[in-house]
Amino acid sequence: MASSSSSGLTFKLHPLVIVNISDHYTRVKSQANGCSDGGSASPPPRVYGCVIGVQRGRTVEIFNSFELLYDPVTHSLDRPFIEKKQELYKKVFPHFYILGWYSTGSDAEESDMHIHKALMDINESPVYVLLNPSINPAQKDLPVTIYESELHVIDGIPQLIFVCSSYTIETVEAERISVDHVAHLKPSDGGSAATQLAAHLTGIHSAIKMLNSRIRVLHHYLVAMQKGIDVSL
Repeated sequence: MASSSSSGLTFKLHPLVIVNISDHYTRVKSQANGCSDGGSASPPPRVYGCVIGVQRGRTVEIFNSFELLYDPVTHSLDRPFIEKKQELYKKVFPHFYILGWYSTGSDAEESDMHIHKALMDINESPVYVLLNPSINPAQKDLPVTIYESELHVIDGIPQLIFVCSSYTIETVEAERISVDHVAHLKPSDGGSAATQLAAHLTGIHSAIKMLNSRIRVLHHYLVAMQKGIDVSL
């Protein structure tokens, strides 16, 4: 599983995919912690989804992703859900198609091959994007690994195995602005990031309330004018 790919494909990964997977994992983990009874610690949850993008020749560019309804017990996918999501994306991004799937964990597992094979009728050579949610302060590289599958003969038996592929991060202008904004969202006064976010949201809430009150005044003024009532702002 740790061998390198020999396909010769070039992979470009957009930051939006990493953000989507992180958000998916964080939400599922928060829900799992909220439902726990305080007993023994349960293993971290795994999340699943599809990655979409385009392939031009030998270059595969992964632009976006969406969550996947997958039953890890029966290894079954919700096909109608995938087809519906693909149809919706095609309306907005006609050149995008399903390139593969994503999950979370420290390494690719043998059981991951079930979902990988299940997607082969959609894409005969799906790509597998794995995000490791464990925090390692000493790690400088992104905790993201891209796998392809190759047919190897092991003990005389042909088997599909995961092989690592190199990739580069590709960004468009909107993504660069967003990533730069997130990178600068750090405490400046010793408070926590959550505190800073709460203060930011409180400011937005106050601004919306003020805007709403001004709109109400204008609405009353316009209604009064329609009725011929002399009013002044």
